[in-house]
Amino acid sequence: MCMDIMKEAMFWDKLEDEQIRCELCAHHCNIKEGKRGLCNVREYRERKLYSLVYGKAASLVSDPIEKKPLYHFFPGTYALSFGTMGCNFSCEFCQNASLSCGSPTSAHLREYSVKDIVREALKYDGIAWTYNEPTVSYEFSYDVFREYKKKGDGYTAYVTNGYMESEPLKKLAPYLDAMNIDIKAFTDKFYREVVGGKLQPVLDTATRSVELDIHVEVTYLIIPGHNDEPKELSEFSSWVKENLGEDTAVHFSRFHPDHRMRHVPPTPTEKMEEAQDIAVEHGLNYVYLGNLPADNNTYCPGCGTTILSRSYFSSGKPKIKDGKCKKCGRKIPIIY
Repeated sequence: MCMDIMKEAMFWDKLEDEQIRCELCAHHCNIKEGKRGLCNVREYRERKLYSLVYGKAASLVSDPIEKKPLYHFFPGTYALSFGTMGCNFSCEFCQNASLSCGSPTSAHLREYSVKDIVREALKYDGIAWTYNEPTVSYEFSYDVFREYKKKGDGYTAYVTNGYMESEPLKKLAPYLDAMNIDIKAFTDKFYREVVGGKLQPVLDTATRSVELDIHVEVTYLIIPGHNDEPKELSEFSSWVKENLGEDTAVHFSRFHPDHRMRHVPPTPTEKMEEAQDIAVEHGLNYVYLGNLPADNNTYCPGCGTTILSRSYFSSGKPKIKDGKCKKCGRKIPIIY
């Protein structure tokens, strides 16, 4: 079993009634002595808030960056991928529940120092905080990313639900290059009843991240009968275009039964294709389909030239020059 080693947390305030309020995410948990926040990995002890997962990894492997998914960000490269326990959501459909619902003292956790992770990450093209919600292990990611940026020119990434407050995001931004943000639906009702949160803070994180010059791609998991109505998909697509930009990469991901939603069938291929068509009709230029066989090549919106061919989670180098399509000269928003 992993030892109960704690690190004082960032972003919290003392309250008058011997409680504290965590200010890391939009839940703003009020926590009593000896208790934890909703994430289950931040605990109040002796008048201080502590992270219980600092330096603790449940998974530490190399992944292609396309698996995050990040399609317009250093394609064909590999990132050291770090995951631990805990989450600030309680999604009924969670596909990594063993981590998101896991204990910070789990025997599956292994302890690492900042130097350990940085040393390993330097063997690859970058490092990504993923698998569970990275926000809940904010302190360790902040320390690792900051040290990593001193050592080389590799990239950093978060695969996140976006439920982070503005000040932590601003503090992390100088060391964070890319984010894939899950927008799990486009109604507050879904977020309250199925996720355990609110929609607006996620949207706020997405827009702030773009303003902070972080590369942003978004993922929308399509769950039959829950968030797949054409009206909702249209509203989502319009919001992305108006707030993140028409060239934002959007990933519609196919649902498969998991966790507490095993009774819901997988998303029909036809529904996935319908979602893609709706997004394109609303002016989004780069719309991809995940968790099913699909044409996920990147094409120039100007002339249709194949910019980047993909197979499963791998791709080559984009066929662009000075950031533009070689054939028609249109700007192609791929970082490489």
